Parts: sequence; structure tokens; C-alpha cells
Amino acid sequence: MQDGFDVTTIVFLALAVFVIWRLRSVLGQRTGNERPPNDPFARRDPPMKPANGTTNGDNVVRLPGAANDAGPDAEANANRWKGIAEPGTPLAAGLDALVRAEPSFNPQEFLSGAKMAYEMIVMAFAQGDRKSLKGLLSKDVFEGFDREIGEREKRGEKIETTFVSIDGAELLAVDLKGKLAQATVRFTSKLITATRDAAGVVIDGSAETVVTVTDVWTFARTVGGRDPNWQLVATEAAQ
Repeated sequence: MQDGFDVTTIVFLALAVFVIWRLRSVLGQRTGNERPPNDPFARRDPPMKPANGTTNGDNVVRLPGAANDAGPDAEANANRWKGIAEPGTPLAAGLDALVRAEPSFNPQEFLSGAKMAYEMIVMAFAQGDRKSLKGLLSKDVFEGFDREIGEREKRGEKIETTFVSIDGAELLAVDLKGKLAQATVRFTSKLITATRDAAGVVIDGSAETVVTVTDVWTFARTVGGRDPNWQLVATEAAQ
């Protein structure tokens, strides 16, 4: 009886040891560093981001342009209009909007073209060249120029203009309303200009004196249109 009891006891003990060993192998042991069970409704703070741009504990790299990006791309974006517009100004915002609508827009190239257009328009007006003016001006501006040329012709007057230099072309404003883009430029130039009457007498300006002229002109075009040319839509003499 004693032997039977001992054998039974040994068998149960062996089974108990086996069960405990299996449970430990499946569930593991507590070390004091276990994570608490996930709570799907708990608020989670964003992980801290080390200086190398990765998230703690993983290999995720933030893409350029991500929110709060303080890397070189953020600096490049802030300086993208360097020499044209200061960051955070209405001009910079206008340029950003225009480039989003038409990625090919380049302000430096635009200003180079604007200077060429400025010289062509001034010279065409002086010479009474309506044909050249018509392609560079909006309808309203052309009508104003045409009227001035016509009155000058009636009086028998002629304008003699020589370009000495264009010293500056500064972009003052860029606006995008719908698909209509407008860009305002301040030009500073040196000219020799004189107006002669029917007898050839200088009645305005000088045929020898170089004068500095400052004009503020506004150009416009339809974004996304087939015609890439800008037209002059407004002029004013800067004070």
C-alpha cells in the first residue's frame, strides 16, 4: 500500500512539474520590464525625435518637407525667393501661390523678360509703332497709348528716346485671382529723351541730358493658357 501510494505520488509530481515547465515556456517569465496591455482608447503622445531624424526605437526617416522640419529642405524653402522676396511677406506668399498653379514660373526669368518688354514698349511708344505695342499691351492700355500717339501726330510732334541703361527691375507684388496672375514691377532706367515740335524744336526734355526714370508697371497673363506672354495692364510713374 505504501509502495502504491509512493508510485502514485511520484507520477502526479512528475505531471505537475511538466505542466509548470510548459506554462513557463509558453507564457515566459516576468522580468519587471514588461509593457502594460495596449489600451486602444488611451491618448498617445508622439514619440520623441532624435537629431538624426529617426523616431526612437525604429528606422523611420521623416520625408523632406514634413511638418516642423528643421533640416536643409526647410531652410531651402525659406530662402527659395532669396533676392526676390523676404520670407513671410505677401510677395513671397504670392510667388508660392503662382508656382503652385504654374510650377514652371521663374521670377528671375520673368524679370529678365519684363526688362526687355519695358524697353520695347518705351521705344515703340516713342516711335509710334502701334503694331509692336498691340501685342505687348492689354486692350485698355493699348487704347490709351494709341490715343496719346494720335494726339501727338496731330500736333506734328516727335519723341526721340535713347536707352542708356536699365538699372533695376524689382518685383513689388504678385497676385493670383483664379487663373489670372498679375505681377507688379518697379523699373529704374536712364534715358535721353526729348520731344520736338513740327519745326524740330525741343519742347520737352533734352536731347543731351541723361535722366533717371522710375516707373511701376503691372503685367498679367492667364495661368495655364497656351500663350506664355505677359501683357502690360497698368502703368504709373513712381513718386
